[in-house]
Amino acid sequence: MSDPAEFEIHVNGRPRTVAPGSTVATLLETLELDPRTLAVERNLDLVPRGQHAATLLTAGDRLEVVTLVGGG
Repeated sequence: MSDPAEFEIHVNGRPRTVAPGSTVATLLETLELDPRTLAVERNLDLVPRGQHAATLLTAGDRLEVVTLVGGG
């Protein structure tokens, strides 16, 4: 059973439970993703990479995490 203080967000359309105080940066760590190679949108707003650690997640947030691909 999950901790009652935890809350639900959605990441790429899928529900995920996170702990209070979670940030975009801690979410990416949990997902084992490299923030240098992706873009994060929270509730339709782009979160600049420099703001990942300062952006607190709240119940009901909807995040889209997209891997950046280079090439031509």
